[in-house]
Amino acid sequence: MPNELVINATLGETRVARLENSVVTKLAIERAREGGVVGNIYKGKVVRVLPGMQAAFIDVGLDRTVFMHASDVVRDLSTFENDESAEAVDDTVVEDAGQKPRGRRSRTQREAIEDVLKEGREILVQVEKEPMGTKGARVTSHVSLPGRYLVYLPTVKHVGVSRRIGDAAERMRLKKLLAELHKGPGGFIVRTVSAGMSEHELEADIDYLTELWIRIEDKAVEAKAPSLVLPELDVLSRVVRDWFSPDIDRFVLDSREAYEQVRRFVGSFMPDALDRVQLHEGSEPIFDAFGIEIEITRALGQKVWLKSGGYIIVEQTEALTAIDVNTGRFVGRRNVEDTILKTNLEAVKEIVYQLRLRNLGGII
Repeated sequence: MPNELVINATLGETRVARLENSVVTKLAIERAREGGVVGNIYKGKVVRVLPGMQAAFIDVGLDRTVFMHASDVVRDLSTFENDESAEAVDDTVVEDAGQKPRGRRSRTQREAIEDVLKEGREILVQVEKEPMGTKGARVTSHVSLPGRYLVYLPTVKHVGVSRRIGDAAERMRLKKLLAELHKGPGGFIVRTVSAGMSEHELEADIDYLTELWIRIEDKAVEAKAPSLVLPELDVLSRVVRDWFSPDIDRFVLDSREAYEQVRRFVGSFMPDALDRVQLHEGSEPIFDAFGIEIEITRALGQKVWLKSGGYIIVEQTEALTAIDVNTGRFVGRRNVEDTILKTNLEAVKEIVYQLRLRNLGGII
């Protein structure tokens, strides 16, 4: 069965689903009026420093101030360039921009936040976690800039390789190439799609990302805090950049405008994949045609039913995600222990699926 990306684009909402063997494994929804802020880069102003929490609150122009922990503060880029702990980070790094080595030092090496940040100071930060409930967004000054093949980390001198590249020789080739091609500040994470890529393709990504960082720094100097310095790409461009990997057989969209936008993006960065981008022209809504609508309704509700008649409840709070397993309509055949065991075994598979589908992290 093919792996497919299916996009339903309307004026108010864009929905993206990744199908593997006709099963929805990833889902992204972006509403026009509720655009996310993760990935956005802001010039903010420190409004409060809390030594007791080793944290600071920063005004970046959002509805609420954002939160930054001491471990996410960069005082001086040169400090991290020479920090051995940044070099020692294990290179089994996944390619998501939010999961990156920080060059974090031990508590004895790290300066107290009150010695690094003062109220009124202006600082460049990037959002790494959306606001939720009464909590504002979480930010870091360790900026990451995702490209097609690489993620640039201007504040950490480190080269990591996606763990999904399993071939040891290819990992070594990519790390060696990066070491030869990049002589400037910062480091890189090599993304999964870099496997087999040529020196020219990687060099083009390095040049683009390092030039982008220079432009960000220049704009940040001129900008008045609080202000948005660089927004993250829209959902269509992010999907092409992050999800349209070589293992995707078809990329199907139901909007002519979105189809043309994706073709322009793909034509610029990976023209060999243009024939995999297709326009859905059937009368049936695209998510119904691919069986996605029913799956979304079933999977993303608070209550998710299991085949036996049991169910799980998924409840996301500010501090953690709670998952409650219930036997529900399933009464078993022999004894209560067997009933509970079968329900739990079914729940394990469903919970793993839900964690990926809902993109849940943190404390579960």
